[in-house]
Amino acid sequence: MLALLAVAELLGMSLWFAGSAAAPLLRVQWDLSDSGVAWLTNAVQLGFVAGTALSALLNLPDILPSRTLFAASALLGAAVNAWLPWAGSVPEAMASRFLAGACLAGVYPPAMKMAATWFRDRRGLAVGTIVGALTVGKAGPYLLAAIPDASLTFITLLASGSAAAAALIVFAGYCDGPFAFASRPFAWSRIRDVVGSRPWRLALGGYLGHMAELYSYWTWIPAFLAASAIGDPHALTAPSSSAIHVLAFAVIAVGGAGCVWGGLVADRIGRPALVVRALAISATCCALIGLLFGSSLWLIAPVALVWGFFIIADSAQFSVLVTETVDSHAVGTAITLQVSLGFLLTTLTIQVVPMIVARAGWTWVFTLLALGPLLGIASIRRLVRAV
Repeated sequence: MLALLAVAELLGMSLWFAGSAAAPLLRVQWDLSDSGVAWLTNAVQLGFVAGTALSALLNLPDILPSRTLFAASALLGAAVNAWLPWAGSVPEAMASRFLAGACLAGVYPPAMKMAATWFRDRRGLAVGTIVGALTVGKAGPYLLAAIPDASLTFITLLASGSAAAAALIVFAGYCDGPFAFASRPFAWSRIRDVVGSRPWRLALGGYLGHMAELYSYWTWIPAFLAASAIGDPHALTAPSSSAIHVLAFAVIAVGGAGCVWGGLVADRIGRPALVVRALAISATCCALIGLLFGSSLWLIAPVALVWGFFIIADSAQFSVLVTETVDSHAVGTAITLQVSLGFLLTTLTIQVVPMIVARAGWTWVFTLLALGPLLGIASIRRLVRAV
């Protein structure tokens, strides 16, 4: 069942970066500015935030069967994503990206809850495997973009087809495990119960520090690598070679292995200890990589790959902390609300990067982002003392 969910999550989350991977093509087609390119990703983030916020407000993850919510959301996401190549204007393209993000709100959080129903003692590994699969899925479009002469239609429709396959896999093959969370009727008080939990708030603080760095890295590391290759510290959309596309895929996809490693270690030494270690290594790489700008890819790639491994290794464990500290009747809502707030923060950090690049260049962008994981460490240490 874990393998089924992992495959479905890998396929379903390929919708996420379909627009970002095709950004060079869309930039030429609509003469997009640097800000417009950033909004291609931010439209997905905002859609996801809106979708998760609505889902949490309506208690959908705790009311609807996760299997139904996942399958319907993935199928609808495939449809709205397929609209992108035929969008007649930038607003239409942004609408396609926004709606795809909103639909993914029914793919990502429910998959973590579904995995948790099958595992108790090894829940860290299980949820880590799911997050690892979605990490590779998000990286997939960059690999497609590395294919010579890959068109916008090819990249987009293959991502949509993958999401439709994910819907079919879950709807036809999934069932809840022995540790299922009972469905509950709608209650306005559920959000209040979640927010009132101090352990949830401290876990959220760690998650926000993690998210402040994560999506800025995933979104902008391909641009950083391309700009470094031509030695222009202020370039946001430098031409990318196939080698850069493959490396961009690798530095995101390696996080899949990081998530599995994180789950194994967290189950052994405890989630807070794993989270602190991963955040510390991630912050170190974040501060270091900018100093390597303009260097050979042979120097940059190892740091980028280590960063890509550890930047996501702790991600699933924040959600597992929620499943272990929040009352069972509110687990789905608690995870969804946590994810919603984290992605809301990413819409700000993603948009700030181009501003810093324009003024200070690529050398200092990621150094500033290292503040996020450092603040996350402080919050998790308080969580340890609180429990």
